[in-house]
Amino acid sequence: IFLLQNTKDPQTILNILNILIEVVSVGGGRRASILVTKGGTQVLLQLLLTASKDSPPNEELMVLLHTLLAKIGPKDKKIGMKARINGALNISLNLVKQNLQNHRLILPCLQVLRVYSTNSVNAVSLGKNGVVELMFKIIGPFSKKNTSLMKVALDTLAALLKSKTNARRAVDRGYVQVLLTIYVDWHRHDSRHRYMLIRKGVLQCIKSVTNVKLGRKAFIDANGMKTLYNTSQECLAVRTLDPLVNTSSLIMRKCFPKNRLPLPTIKSAFHFQLPVIPASGPVAQLYNLPPDDESDDNDDAETESEIETENDDDKDQHFKNDDIETDINKLKPRQELGRPIEELKMYEQFFPELSENFQVKYIIPKEYNRRPAFLELPKTDSIKDSSLHQENDQRNLLPSCQCLSQEIVKGLDRISLQNSAKNDQYYGTGCVIKKESKTSLTTLACSKPCEHVSPCGSSLFEGSSVQLGKLCCTGVDSEEEDSRSSSSGEQVMLDVSDVSPVHDCDLYIEMVKTTKSIPEYSEVAYPDYFGHIPPPFKEPILERPYGVQRTKISQDIERLIHQNDIIDRVVYDLDNLSCSVPEEADVLKFNSKFESGNLRKVIQIRKNEYDLILNSDINSNHYHQWFYFEVSGMKTGIGYRFNIINCEKSNSQFNYGMQPLMYSVQEALNSRPCWTRVGTDICYYKNHFSRSSIAAGGQKGKSYYTITFTVTFQHKDDVCYFAYHYPYTYSTLKMHLQKLESMHNPQQIYFRQDVLCETLAGNSCPLVTITAMPESNYYEHICQFRNRPYVFLSARVHPGETNASWVMKGTLEYLMSNNPSAQCLRESYIFKIIPMLNPDGVISGNHRCSLSGEDLNRQWQNPNPDLHPTIYHAKGLLQYLAAIKRLPLVYCDYHGHSRKKNVFMYGCSIKETMWHTNVNAASCDLIEDPGYRALPKILSQTAPAFCMGSCSFVVEKSKESTARVVVWREIGVQRSYTMESTLCGCDQGKYKVRK
Repeated sequence: IFLLQNTKDPQTILNILNILIEVVSVGGGRRASILVTKGGTQVLLQLLLTASKDSPPNEELMVLLHTLLAKIGPKDKKIGMKARINGALNISLNLVKQNLQNHRLILPCLQVLRVYSTNSVNAVSLGKNGVVELMFKIIGPFSKKNTSLMKVALDTLAALLKSKTNARRAVDRGYVQVLLTIYVDWHRHDSRHRYMLIRKGVLQCIKSVTNVKLGRKAFIDANGMKTLYNTSQECLAVRTLDPLVNTSSLIMRKCFPKNRLPLPTIKSAFHFQLPVIPASGPVAQLYNLPPDDESDDNDDAETESEIETENDDDKDQHFKNDDIETDINKLKPRQELGRPIEELKMYEQFFPELSENFQVKYIIPKEYNRRPAFLELPKTDSIKDSSLHQENDQRNLLPSCQCLSQEIVKGLDRISLQNSAKNDQYYGTGCVIKKESKTSLTTLACSKPCEHVSPCGSSLFEGSSVQLGKLCCTGVDSEEEDSRSSSSGEQVMLDVSDVSPVHDCDLYIEMVKTTKSIPEYSEVAYPDYFGHIPPPFKEPILERPYGVQRTKISQDIERLIHQNDIIDRVVYDLDNLSCSVPEEADVLKFNSKFESGNLRKVIQIRKNEYDLILNSDINSNHYHQWFYFEVSGMKTGIGYRFNIINCEKSNSQFNYGMQPLMYSVQEALNSRPCWTRVGTDICYYKNHFSRSSIAAGGQKGKSYYTITFTVTFQHKDDVCYFAYHYPYTYSTLKMHLQKLESMHNPQQIYFRQDVLCETLAGNSCPLVTITAMPESNYYEHICQFRNRPYVFLSARVHPGETNASWVMKGTLEYLMSNNPSAQCLRESYIFKIIPMLNPDGVISGNHRCSLSGEDLNRQWQNPNPDLHPTIYHAKGLLQYLAAIKRLPLVYCDYHGHSRKKNVFMYGCSIKETMWHTNVNAASCDLIEDPGYRALPKILSQTAPAFCMGSCSFVVEKSKESTARVVVWREIGVQRSYTMESTLCGCDQGKYKVRK
């Protein structure tokens, strides 16, 4: 570098340049980076400027200078700006213009122009000087001569066309048709596939020019869809040509004309009139939904950001640094009631265990048996006085009570469930069955169709008896239990660890009768009515065949190319209930008019292919993911393809082994009432249906996504149900809670079920209390009972995350069981459980929202008692506990996760949040108890499905109004968690199923 700056001898300069080229060529990128850091770029550009002043310029010098610049240019991020400032842009361009026949000279010049063009300002400047037109003079039809020059020219043109200005210029000059013609010519003549890089270069140019709307229109007008479809089909047989097929597929997907969903409105087919509509603010926008806007395809939006690739690995979702909370004052928990003490007194009724005396054996001084202290205080908004009273009460307690309470709190980290692991066998999520339990076959008779069960046009159930196999999840009555009950004539207290809560069809119907639904369902789905058991075999995660997504996209493109083959017949429509299909028509029949059902419209595309459209959450215009519907009228031996075309998430576990669930009524009649994973050729990809900016949160250019799967039915004219995940309805919850209450032993288990509040639709929100009865009615035991720490659990705030309810079901059954560890837990803690925070959303088949059209897990900061009653009162319970100094030891909210496998937790930590930012946690003088990691660590050691590596304790700004963060920050619960369970399966431990 020094010699180049200080020598004037041309031969010396040439020698030095040759040496540098050799050094960089041998050393690769590392030595090129060193050359850049030493100021080599600036020196070479200055030397180029000086050499250009010679007339004529030294050709050898120009070749060497451009060769070296082309090698180090990619390592210098500012080379484009440096070249523009030095005036070097036009030097290289003019050399190409003046020496079109001198391939030795223009080859390195084109390489440098390609590097310059990575700077958008340079690309526009070069375009104005005619570089696009110049490139089309170099590239051309198939020729075996100068292929290296052709490849470099195509790469340079592709870089230039990334500028929208240059892309429009190319369209205006008709170059889209020229590119297609060149591609077809090379495709036809390159029979031995020796020039694949040139063919791919042409495709990259087409890809760049179609980033603008004018380019996409020109591509369609030039019959580009058919051209690329035909050429890509011819390449499928050769695996090495996959890059051409994939690029062609990407271009065709991008250029496929955007359509709006074939719906009268994107808003839900159902509507609920809200009791209170705010006059202004962001919430009002949700309640007063604006009219649907037009498609946003008028703008040139980025269309490649969400393109999926074949066999892509499942990437963990990383935090965005700008979303992590960095304000230390907001991160520090600040315990505050938020409501007047007098108002919180209303929640005293939900904690009778704190004042229950169980008929104490001996007289106790009045001050030992008083209610929580602050309830006797005069009206005040300050908690300080109540703290003093509480402290006085604590001094009056017997020493044994204090010791017991302290020892229980200290013992959290010592409790493990290893005892249960030795003697128990696990079936599915949260279900524990003792190995020595004995179950037998049972008969579920259905001598006549129930009037509440939906008619299906089939006589499958008339006079039939269902022989159920070995019991597990639903716990149908066994013959052994029936005989014991009938012989004694007395109620039998079942051992919950031996037989899970029974599924009572009649009781389920009674529960359905009291369930209030906005769609006013009058039908019951068979799986919910009959119940189900786990399949008798392990279900492995599906391995996705290579190229399946590409095949499905090609079939979608065929709809545009071969429009005459498309039937396009509506066979089911919630917006048009009079829609009917002739009985003689050879089509499937659909239905979703039952609790938790979600299917809005079905269109028959081809003879055995159907497009399915899901319903939005009520009072919303988006959140499409959960589905649950009935299909009948099928034939055997035929592969039926189902496309759910209005999903919204950018990726899904359907791309990584997840399968939809199916329940066959005929299989249930054959003693196999199971939900099973079904479907082949499953994939999840972006489609050509555009989302309005309103439904996409203001973002333009967004598209919907398709879940596609193919199913071959085993029985003719069967009735089958499909679901996103194992359904768990609100009526099922009520039935299970009633069965639990009737089965428990009140001498051992304290079980109480209350109604926390009513939802917007008038459904009750159950609150469950579980703990052990006092060892006796002596005061010491009652004192220990009252002073047990609380563990607060909740679930199903998001209706589409049904696995949260199944995990909660397993939690309830385990806590009610006779397992020694469960007994230990009951004797140590009081469990307050809200098993379903969003009953209305569950009933209505919503995916995420309540009837207010909002995500309830974003309302914990300021819940409205009229619009978010379950959240308002759930928070009120926690505020009440905080006010009486009985903070829960643990709060955990159960959720489901659609993009990750296994089970994991999110918690809250100030230090770990700071570690993910540029803020030094040590400088904040933070002293943080690491106890928040205790429970996840215990689970990682005892639960095979739990993955500690997926856990996170970072507090994000976007999650500041979730239950986890609010309970941690405002209520002061250190161990506040969200527990996420996969919707797909496990890829670790003993639950990882291999084929």
